[in-house]
Amino acid sequence: MTNEELIVNIEKALDEIRPFLNSDGGDISLVSIEDQKHVKVRLQGACTSCSLSVSTMKAGVETTIKKYAPQIETVENVV
Repeated sequence: MTNEELIVNIEKALDEIRPFLNSDGGDISLVSIEDQKHVKVRLQGACTSCSLSVSTMKAGVETTIKKYAPQIETVENVV
């Protein structure tokens, strides 16, 4: 998968997650992809102070990104 295809797939994953985050006053954006294996995202809005953001990252964001881009090994929230 080319870097451009990887970005498109990760953006598709984020588009799938975004309505759930928006409904709680939050959002998410792609920050970077390193070595086509490690994704950095930024939770925004209400998600930045939510006590469940760690669960959201693991169960929602990481799982969905890996569904669209199985080669991704890690997904990290950066502030």
